[in-house]
Amino acid sequence: MTASSKPRLILGSGSPRRAELIGTLGITADEVRPPDVDETPLKGELPRAYCARVTRAKAEAMQVNPGEIALCADTTVSLGRRIMGKPADAGEAAEFLYLLSGRRHKVITCVAVRTPDQLWEREVVTTVKMKRLSDEDVNAYLASGDWEGKAGAYAIQGPAGAFVPWIQGSYTAVMGLPVAETAALLTAAGYPVYGDWA
Repeated sequence: MTASSKPRLILGSGSPRRAELIGTLGITADEVRPPDVDETPLKGELPRAYCARVTRAKAEAMQVNPGEIALCADTTVSLGRRIMGKPADAGEAAEFLYLLSGRRHKVITCVAVRTPDQLWEREVVTTVKMKRLSDEDVNAYLASGDWEGKAGAYAIQGPAGAFVPWIQGSYTAVMGLPVAETAALLTAAGYPVYGDWA
């Protein structure tokens, strides 16, 4: 394969974490083009169905031209049947943290890779245990501002990592993009992650 035949990778996400995670594969997106998609859960929608629907909607909303591959993802935190999205304010963030305190929850990350004529999808579900949080823990974390823009009001790679004694599943999926699964999807779509483009 020659350098001129390398597909252009379009990252359909404005998340700096996702850009960093594809960077661990030695990949830099040629363009960042977040699609505008309504992420409001449907009435009675379950977390896994919600995450898959939103991810597919993001991929389908993107204009993908010949020679381009689009990569989209969504991460959803769930406690039972409850979807815990990005908190609207510090009060909702505190509510989420107290609900998660001392309990196991699921982090669902769905990934979609799309060419102009085909779509590949993958779901990764990780179980996360959060320690029992004191009022001091919650207040200090809220004051840090790290909860803003984070599903479930926390980011495992930030200060909240101290609240998580163990996970079962993919650490990078909890961060926002399961690296191994994403590499497999990109390869299936014709973007070999370990390919030699020279």
